[in-house]
Amino acid sequence: MNAQANTSTTFDVQRVRADFPLLARTVHGKPLVYLDNANTSQKPGQVIEAVDRHYREHNANVSRAVHLLGEEATAAYEGARDALVRFINAPSRNELVLTSGTTQAANLVAYSFVLPRLQPGDAILTTTMEHHANIVPWQIVAARAGATVKAAPISASGELIVEEFVKRLTPEVKLACVGHVSNVLGTVNPVRELAKECRKRGIPLFVDGSQAVPHRPVDVQALGCDFYALTGHKMLAPTGTGALWARKEHLDAMPPFFGGGEMIREVKFSGTTFAEPPHRFEAGTPNIAGFAGVSAAIAYYDALGFEAIRAHERALLDHATARLREIPGLRIVGEAAEKEPVISFLIEGAQATDLATLLDLEGVAVRSGHHCAHPLMQFYGVPATLRASLAFYNTHEEVDAFVAALLKVRRLLR
Repeated sequence: MNAQANTSTTFDVQRVRADFPLLARTVHGKPLVYLDNANTSQKPGQVIEAVDRHYREHNANVSRAVHLLGEEATAAYEGARDALVRFINAPSRNELVLTSGTTQAANLVAYSFVLPRLQPGDAILTTTMEHHANIVPWQIVAARAGATVKAAPISASGELIVEEFVKRLTPEVKLACVGHVSNVLGTVNPVRELAKECRKRGIPLFVDGSQAVPHRPVDVQALGCDFYALTGHKMLAPTGTGALWARKEHLDAMPPFFGGGEMIREVKFSGTTFAEPPHRFEAGTPNIAGFAGVSAAIAYYDALGFEAIRAHERALLDHATARLREIPGLRIVGEAAEKEPVISFLIEGAQATDLATLLDLEGVAVRSGHHCAHPLMQFYGVPATLRASLAFYNTHEEVDAFVAALLKVRRLLR
């Protein structure tokens, strides 16, 4: 796909797929059907080439040299910050911290923002459907401070019970947390409504946006949250990239989490003064080439357009859901009214891991296990599910191949 915006009324998925080299490979002698996009997305050639080009033509460290290569590397790194600011409509580039992903972003907020504010008896509120990255960092700092982590419940359909979340926004809560989109269920949470309720009570809201940004446009100003984290490798970009957006007043009040080079203004043995945000939180040499890839990934989304992406993915989700419902003994886990293209399911009499292993032999890549969401598995009373997660480069024919393979391997396990 070229760099110009797609103005076609039809989504040319075969043209898009040609940009993704890995989609052309075979697995165990079968054409690859990659349905593990919630785990990590595949990368278009434009992203791969941007990383390669950085190392071939521009490789140097950032902000440390006045020579041309150093200036080019710094421009690439800071250019990714500007691209991400625009991508999520952040108010200022000074509010956008570049990280290795959502996990680092959550830990930065946990140690630098939350821990200094926690007292014994305080609480952090999250939800039953969260990824471990939106649970464990809060548990660690809560344990240090004598505070607790509590979870708002969800319904059997996998939707957050909003009134129960709001009921738990009590005075001892010092931070509320929610995933924009569930990595297991695909559920889209009403972030704007939750943020409004948090603001009424003066409680900051942290949003894990890892599963949202690959599928929908995000506007942090419209959402009204206080922190928004995202991960690059789920949105076409390289691993080891991500970002944390935070309101300026929060960043200004946060001490550094990591110490070292680049995050300082002046170092003396009598004491160190730190750089202004966001560089205060970016110690050491970053994944410069990876962030060159982030810029290329965002350019790819811009060229394709989220309107086209969402229409195609909605059709894929509807088709996959209908086809899976045809399979006897199959139970879909999580059927929220609003969801992104993620389907978790179980088949009576078959273990999820066994199914995934046999599907791999048919060339179909899906995820089995607890999906880094143990509390959610406990809520549903299951040890694991099978998860098929779709992306805009998947096709209806791949869905049909997946269902055919699933029917085949199900017969083998009887």
